[in-house]
Amino acid sequence: MSGYCDAAPGHPIHGPYHDTEYGFPLTDEAQLFDRMSLEIFQAGLSWLIILRKRPTMVRAFDGFVVDTVAAYRKRDIERLLKDEGIIRNRRKVEAIIENAKRIEALRASHGGLAKWIAKNHPLDRDAWVKLFRKTFVFMGGEVVGEFLMSVGYLPGAHRDTCPTWKKIARLNPPWMGQKKRKGGSRKK
Repeated sequence: MSGYCDAAPGHPIHGPYHDTEYGFPLTDEAQLFDRMSLEIFQAGLSWLIILRKRPTMVRAFDGFVVDTVAAYRKRDIERLLKDEGIIRNRRKVEAIIENAKRIEALRASHGGLAKWIAKNHPLDRDAWVKLFRKTFVFMGGEVVGEFLMSVGYLPGAHRDTCPTWKKIARLNPPWMGQKKRKGGSRKK
């Protein structure tokens, strides 16, 4: 994702996301759900649109608290589809609500979304896509790949010469730990 490392720093909207969120390991359920939902919303749109609308989407979806979103009913869908501050795509809105229900189910079977991801790590990108498509809805290859890069499970969020890469490396994200286990070495 070297283009993002070139374009984002200093940008008023892309910069903070690039410098403090993108590629950093996450385990908090609401943050993971937020990121997954944003990637779903982004499908077919620019990331800048998503980042600009993010505060409104977080409010509209009650902070992406899984249990709250999973309990949404028809009236909530209609409320969301009238909200000009979010991406008003019925398929995407319904997918996010359905995915919240599936995350709740993962608590019983795996202890939650973070533990489910960790249990299945490491997988290559294609295997991840297959698994996410089987488990969730609206999870195409680009959505899954970007989601997993953004939360530290796939490499590629930053060039290894990017200052943010160095911050992330100190946190030893899952993809980096796998690289070390396979005999790879980190560039410093």
